[in-house]
Order: sequence, then structure tokens, then C-alpha cells
Amino acid sequence: MSELAFQVSAVWSGSGRDGSGTLWLGGQTVPYSAPDTMGGKGEGTSPEELLLAAVTSCYSGTLFRLVQRAGLPIARVNMHTEGTVSNYPAAATFSRITVHPTIVGGDASKLEEYQAAAAAARDHCFIGRTVRDYLEYRVGTVEVQPAAD
Repeated sequence: MSELAFQVSAVWSGSGRDGSGTLWLGGQTVPYSAPDTMGGKGEGTSPEELLLAAVTSCYSGTLFRLVQRAGLPIARVNMHTEGTVSNYPAAATFSRITVHPTIVGGDASKLEEYQAAAAAARDHCFIGRTVRDYLEYRVGTVEVQPAAD
């Protein structure tokens, strides 16, 4: 087995919710801070959104691959992901992530097969496997839409 290494660089200034920073990842510069809903500056993205983005990006790619392997039609996967932080502010913890995939270019008569692929993708995405022991990670609504003309 080999190991793969990934790197992100960051600069942060300011104390807690009053601070802000910049991330360098994937050739992009991304500003970040605590979200305004948590009393932060709300500038750029937030650590909470970055966690959701990691799960969403891994899950969507995994789902696409599994749908193709099942021989089901697919043009793309559109995603909506929700995250829940519980016990805020005293003992805040990320408690739940729910992914809601929409299969575009699919066959709606095979919804159950798409739902099965969506459930399997939850267990195959390695980012999801990493977080699922620490929070509830579930698949919500699975939609199938025909390809746009």
C-alpha cells in the first residue's frame, strides 16, 4: 500500500470569531472566516462549508461512477448538501451531514436503482467513511431528471 499526501496552506490573523484567513488549495486562493451565523465575520467560506464541500465532492464523483457501473443513464450529478451543528455555542459539534443528489440525464422509471447507487456511494466515498464514525452521515432525497434539451 502506498500513501498519498495532500497539502493546503493557510494564513489566519485575528482572534477566534473576529479573525479571518486565506487558504491556498488546488491553485486557488480562498478567503475564510467564522460564519456570521456563529458570530463571525462571514467573509468567504467557513470551515463548516469546507467540510461539507469535501464530503459533497467525494460523494458526487463516487455516485457518478457507481451509476455508470450499474449501466444506468447519467449526464451529471447535481448536489445539495446540508450540515447541522448541534449544541451551539456551549459545546458545538458537527452532528449531521445529509447529501441530496439529483441525477440529471437519468431514467426516472429506475428511481429505486438510483437510490441504491446513492446509498452505496455513501459507503464507498472515502471522505464520507472518514467522517461517518463521528457524525450522522445520510443520503436524503434522490431525484432523477431527464437530460435538458
